[in-house]
Amino acid sequence: MKNDHLKPATIAAQAAGATDTETAGVVPGIHLSTTYLRDADYALMRPDNIYGRDENDSVRQAEEVLRQLEGAAATLLFPTGMAAIAAVFRALPGGARVILQNGIYWGTIKWVRDFCARRGIFLEEVDAADASALAAACRSSADLVWIETPSNPWLKTVDINAAAGLAHKAGAVLVVDATAATPILTRALDHGADIVMHSVSKAINGHADVLGGVLSCRDGASALWKAIATERHDAGAIIGPFEAWLVMRGLRTLPLRVERMCTNAMAIARFLDGHAGVESVLYPGLEGDPGHAIASRQMSGGYGSLMSVVVKGDRARALDVVARLRLFHRATSLGGVESLVEHRHTIEPDTGIPETLLRLSVGIEDAGDLVADLAQALEGAAA
Repeated sequence: MKNDHLKPATIAAQAAGATDTETAGVVPGIHLSTTYLRDADYALMRPDNIYGRDENDSVRQAEEVLRQLEGAAATLLFPTGMAAIAAVFRALPGGARVILQNGIYWGTIKWVRDFCARRGIFLEEVDAADASALAAACRSSADLVWIETPSNPWLKTVDINAAAGLAHKAGAVLVVDATAATPILTRALDHGADIVMHSVSKAINGHADVLGGVLSCRDGASALWKAIATERHDAGAIIGPFEAWLVMRGLRTLPLRVERMCTNAMAIARFLDGHAGVESVLYPGLEGDPGHAIASRQMSGGYGSLMSVVVKGDRARALDVVARLRLFHRATSLGGVESLVEHRHTIEPDTGIPETLLRLSVGIEDAGDLVADLAQALEGAAA
């Protein structure tokens, strides 16, 4: 059922029209079988079901919801976000040239560097939020441009439309990691991206109980997309049916959760901005943020739930603030219903992350309670 004309809230709540046709249940069932019956002549009883690598209705249903939310031609789910990233890069030929945004999720950078070195792929890292730097990198021909917006943990905003123009002029495909935005706030394909990637472990699922990744494309007949689909099938990089079912359960409340998280995040950012105990707040929703104007053009309905806060003082004070928080869980991830705080330098000590930077993932709790928690932590921390 193609409902691309419907609004995201309707697509999500209705699970893109999926129900359980066997029982007439309004909640789609979980289809666990990995193999499928043939008739007495050994013909497939359902031609689209042979074996469970690509062929599972629970996975297809979740992919269809995501496809409609993105306005994509095709969508593929993977067992993790990194598996989705790897599928793109493994589809590149040896000797390819890749332009990669620097200062993005460290797991991406580390894996891409290692992979490109092993495969003889030329890698250039550039501050893609600097339009002139990206333009300079794209003066030479390339195969792939990879950006992340808003970026994690620096919250830099990249103009997707401008990046697409530069990438295409260089002969490259533009891939956008829009995990922090979700398809509710930014439909990257609408802004010129060729492929959009999300870690569905984050806000898309939203309950911190699933690992998954997803790719959606503008052109399902492109050579790169076909190569990615083949890579997923042949390498067995598939998400399980139960995990896909959990993803779809989370998707049904995604617009509501994103709306609440964005409202909460903006309230927190405004409270922290200019606070005596805070050096700076990195959040594109603030009018003074360098990426605010671009984010306002390509994000609709809010600026996301992720922000970074640089507190005044030293590492000890930053950790003291973290220790005093009562509602923010000390944990690594983002996009869940619960608010999290991370001392990013502890996780990523060798990449230039300040020892005083705290990454906040804002959940759906009461905004006043979250602000009060931050206030008491900042005021009580040692100077």
